[in-house]
Amino acid sequence: MWTATSRGRMAEIEKKTRRYPTDLTDEEWSQVEPLLPKPARTGRRREIALREVLNAIRYLARTGCGWRMLPVNFPPWQTVYWWFRRFVRLFLFRTIHDIALMIDREQAGRGASPSGGILDSQTIKAPAPGAVRSFDGAKKVVGRKRHVAVDTDGRLLMVNLTPAGISDSAGAQTILSAIRKRWPWIKHLFADSAYDRGKLMDKAAYLDFVIEVVRRIDAGFKVLPRRWVVERTFGWMTRWRRLVRDYEARIDVSEAMIHVAMGSLLLRRIAH
Repeated sequence: MWTATSRGRMAEIEKKTRRYPTDLTDEEWSQVEPLLPKPARTGRRREIALREVLNAIRYLARTGCGWRMLPVNFPPWQTVYWWFRRFVRLFLFRTIHDIALMIDREQAGRGASPSGGILDSQTIKAPAPGAVRSFDGAKKVVGRKRHVAVDTDGRLLMVNLTPAGISDSAGAQTILSAIRKRWPWIKHLFADSAYDRGKLMDKAAYLDFVIEVVRRIDAGFKVLPRRWVVERTFGWMTRWRRLVRDYEARIDVSEAMIHVAMGSLLLRRIAH
């Protein structure tokens, strides 16, 4: 919630940035720098500053501009895009996000690895030509669906991107298979009635998960226990304009943009 204290805190942080509010502060850069690839011992000497590359990527994700519309005080967009694709192949953005998530949980007095989570999905338009997409009959949207698992405080644990026509329970099956390897201590998951399906429940039982279905009690709007947390996470995502729609033709690039946004939020929280 925005208060006079929180507004003053954000103002102080923005004073530490170099040009834009999305620029890395010195505290954030000290957390990220050890994770970046080291210069090669042979070949041409690296001339580009990776801090400026990360600043440009965060600016693009936050403002929603195109690659060719990056401000001129950033490195050339071709250079930024080349490094972005290399970082995607190295899973750098996911690594930064997951490390920041564990540090943030420890700072909050919780275990680094969560034991509970919440499942949900979000359908968004995907206007990119050549993008893998389909029609969601329930939402009447042509695009992609973000199947996510978050912890009980709303931090993103896992995301699975599919065409919008894939059902919630089918998308969650992939999350169950992956989340056991990435967050091995998770046992209990909350979900809505769309996940109460036989195949999903059988797979959850096989993988030693407990899925608790939180059902709507009556008609009309009502804040349900646990369920509202994941909706807040979707709100955090759509504050980053690049995520309001899925502009990426490639699934891995789209997933990387999500980790850029959510990792930046966590990084700012733990560094300040």
